[in-house]
Amino acid sequence: MFEFLRLHQLNIMLVMNGICGMLAILILFTKTLRPKRKQSLLFMETGAVLLLLSDRCAYIYRGNLSSFAHAATRLSNFLVFFMSLFILFSFNMYLIDYCTNEGGLKRTPRRLLLAKNLAYIGTVLLLLSQIFHFYYYFDEQNRYVRGPGFLLSYAIPFVMMALQFSIIVQYYRTMSFRARFPMLLFTTFPVIATAAQIFSYGLSLTNMSIVFDAVLFYVFVIFDMNETVAQAKQHEIDLLREEQRNMNLMFVQTAESLASAIDAKDAYTHGHSARVAEYSKMIAQKAGKSEKECREVYFAALLHDVGKIGIPDSIINKETRLSDEEFQMIKRHPEIGKQILQNITQSPYISLGAHYHHERYDGKGYPDGLKGEEIPEIARIIAVADTYDAMTSKRSYRDILPQNIVRAEIEKGFGTQFDPTFATIMLILIDNDKEYQMREK
Repeated sequence: MFEFLRLHQLNIMLVMNGICGMLAILILFTKTLRPKRKQSLLFMETGAVLLLLSDRCAYIYRGNLSSFAHAATRLSNFLVFFMSLFILFSFNMYLIDYCTNEGGLKRTPRRLLLAKNLAYIGTVLLLLSQIFHFYYYFDEQNRYVRGPGFLLSYAIPFVMMALQFSIIVQYYRTMSFRARFPMLLFTTFPVIATAAQIFSYGLSLTNMSIVFDAVLFYVFVIFDMNETVAQAKQHEIDLLREEQRNMNLMFVQTAESLASAIDAKDAYTHGHSARVAEYSKMIAQKAGKSEKECREVYFAALLHDVGKIGIPDSIINKETRLSDEEFQMIKRHPEIGKQILQNITQSPYISLGAHYHHERYDGKGYPDGLKGEEIPEIARIIAVADTYDAMTSKRSYRDILPQNIVRAEIEKGFGTQFDPTFATIMLILIDNDKEYQMREK
């Protein structure tokens, strides 16, 4: 296994370098990450690119005695050590942001602050090592040689990862699987690789493991981010649905309250609007209308008499015969209803019931004298239901009419007062009402 890596590690580095470069570009165009988190990931992937390039360069130019190779090996080996610390430092930044946001911590854990300071200390020691050569040096053949303090170069990253690992373990339960798995891997896999590298001179197991973790970490972050975005989107959809339900409920309650206020003007028509709305909806259902259309019919019928608000109570509640002048005033309520409801532009169908429910199929109705299918369908349905309820409700001058008489009157109005289609459906509803339940209670 080690021999295979020794033979192909430069090619492996090249492939991993390309992957990290592509990920760094993707991070630049990612808009759903928090700014600090995006910066941390960008540093990790960019650091991984430079780490691999430097490590590869160090292997390529070692043993080369040219002046360029002499400078290249020294610069590349310095960058290998520095970028290892830089990637761990970037991961530490990510972990701090995660703990203070998803983790809900009010301040940065001291262990992460210590890991951050260790990165600074490690950088200073690395710079001193360039002078005193206690990490590494180069022999006469321009080959890398471990110095007497090379274990210290491994100890600082090891302690940093140990501190980060302890934080992940402590807050393990607060993290999602997509977050904690790559974090645990990032703080354990390089340690194992480092232990193996100490006894496998000539292999860059630590560096390749760090870069591999950086790639895997980004993949899991994207998965976790997508899950978070999906949950946020679903939450937003749920809120919109709840808001829509509340708006619908408010509309229903407002319409019902208005209908009750209308009926309250007439001592003998309590519940009239609600019954007409129910009968109209039943006719629409029998006519094969969609659920949406039936709902529209219901609310248009519920508010069909809203124009009576503009009619004096003395006329509406008059028990004797109305004068011609009073009747003309009553006939104004469809126009008044239209004026009241026409401003509800989101539901234009509502005003149709109020405006046209007194039109007749033969053209002898009011206010516009429309005929046949010139009359809006919704008003033709309401006209049948409205007349039916008028006959099956108690009035000041009579009691509820017997069901057979009501049926005969509906049948008599075929093609004259009513649309034959909807009048026929009303007859079917009457015939099915064996107990005569469809009447004022």
